[in-house]
Amino acid sequence: MQQKQSGQLRTAGGIQYEFTRKKVKNINLRVRPDGTVAVSAPHRVPVSAADAFVAARAAWITQARMRAKERRAEDERPYLVSEDQARAVFTEISEQIFPIFAQLLHGQRPVIRVSRMKTRWGVCTPAKRQLTFSLRLAEKPREAIEYVVLHEYAHFVHADHSPAFWAVVARYMPDYAERRALLSR
Repeated sequence: MQQKQSGQLRTAGGIQYEFTRKKVKNINLRVRPDGTVAVSAPHRVPVSAADAFVAARAAWITQARMRAKERRAEDERPYLVSEDQARAVFTEISEQIFPIFAQLLHGQRPVIRVSRMKTRWGVCTPAKRQLTFSLRLAEKPREAIEYVVLHEYAHFVHADHSPAFWAVVARYMPDYAERRALLSR
């Protein structure tokens, strides 16, 4: 079995990237959270093909770097609400949505937790009957928070994001797409 070779710095299309040969099937490109670019390629692929691959995606890479920079700035920004304030908001909204799912949950309310998650707005853990919400979510408009809370409750019905799951969300919140769009503002 061949081992991964250490990366070499290359430039293509005005983009500097770290090139590594690995036991992979395709050329893979990744923009890391710090904005650096990594490309891995199978041993059979010429370096010129990796250069062409990067050059062809230079505009996308530039946009991905900008998004990464914005995420870093957002992660470093101070929180506008405390965990207690956020928990109070999430609990209040949960109390409004719980009756829809009360029978399924045998009348037992889920535990509401707050976390400093960076990549998710919420998480449902059915086995623990627990809903965890991002502290940043509490800074969003109420309509967006209501969407996320309902979304997580819907995972008690369907653990995945199947069409059946989205049907549950749409049944109780027909305007969920507009509310979800508020999260990216």
